[in-house]
Amino acid sequence: MSGFRRLSESRVHQGHVWHLAVAEFEAPDGATFTRDIVRSPGAVGVVPVVFDAEGNPSVVVVRQYRPPYDRAIIEIPAGMRDIDGEDTAEVARRELAEEAGLAAGRVELLTEIYPSPGMTDSVTTLYVATDCTPVPHDRQGPEEEHMELLHLPLGDALDMVVRGEINDAKSVVGLLLTERRLVQLDGAT
Repeated sequence: MSGFRRLSESRVHQGHVWHLAVAEFEAPDGATFTRDIVRSPGAVGVVPVVFDAEGNPSVVVVRQYRPPYDRAIIEIPAGMRDIDGEDTAEVARRELAEEAGLAAGRVELLTEIYPSPGMTDSVTTLYVATDCTPVPHDRQGPEEEHMELLHLPLGDALDMVVRGEINDAKSVVGLLLTERRLVQLDGAT
């Protein structure tokens, strides 16, 4: 929408990766308003797909403790864009190896999502990884050190989405788009 204008912004807290800013804006009618904004370098998620001998797809997800919710969450492998200038496809490959112990022969862009546009400028870039082979894990931090890997038939993972057992936004979008991509590829053959 045109007519909105940012008047000022000040950093009020600098964290390890994110910072919090307070910004003042002007609406099209001239009214001013203030918003808190979490500034983020963004994140990348990757859906690793592995096919069995019959060609049935399965996915690898992680069950990881998440402090903000004080519980374990099932998610696709993902991580922050915390290395300046690193290409998002390379972040996907790095996170896949770190968390799932897999190297992708191929990564393909699924989409970019805005996970919480009312509070942050974060963009999460989603990929699907195929032709995956095992590599050593390189888990970072206590949450990753204690995470659990789950190998699920894609249909089971989608059922978990429907039942609300997988409710992490990037994972829901990534799994649904991966299923759609596979259906489209299957229809093309």
